Amino acid sequence: MLHIVLFEPEIPPNTGNAIRLCANTGATLHLVKPLGFALDDRSLRRSGLDYHDLAPVNVHANFHDCLNQLGGARLFAVETGGLHRYSDLAYRDGDAFLFGPETRGLPQAVLEQVGRDKSLFIPMRAGSRSVNLSNAVALVAYEAWRQLGFLGAGMQRPPWPSPGA
Repeated sequence: MLHIVLFEPEIPPNTGNAIRLCANTGATLHLVKPLGFALDDRSLRRSGLDYHDLAPVNVHANFHDCLNQLGGARLFAVETGGLHRYSDLAYRDGDAFLFGPETRGLPQAVLEQVGRDKSLFIPMRAGSRSVNLSNAVALVAYEAWRQLGFLGAGMQRPPWPSPGA
């Protein structure tokens, strides 16, 4: 099982997309407060976050509490200034990926706590600032899950007609 950690997420649809991604991949989502939105049922439905019953979502009062719950998981910070390209590392079951708030990224103190050697970046064209948070989560989570052989995935295939039918 992989862990996705959103540190102080601000935009509800991005968190909603992450919840849906976790529901589809079997990952656990961790949200570190403060959140930029309410987690009540009405807000969840309005923001498209109604997948929360299909994915494990843990809300933490602070980063320290989140780290305690993650236990010995390897934690990688995903940041534009990361050291390693996200697709170049070998991931393990139980790894955790930390993403910062949409408007400001991860604070320097958090990056230092994780360590530069465990920081990842997503390649972009020159002059681009960042990848949308929910897109970044999808890229990294699916790469890690792919490396794990899509552990737990069903073998669903679309009902396309066979050739010559």
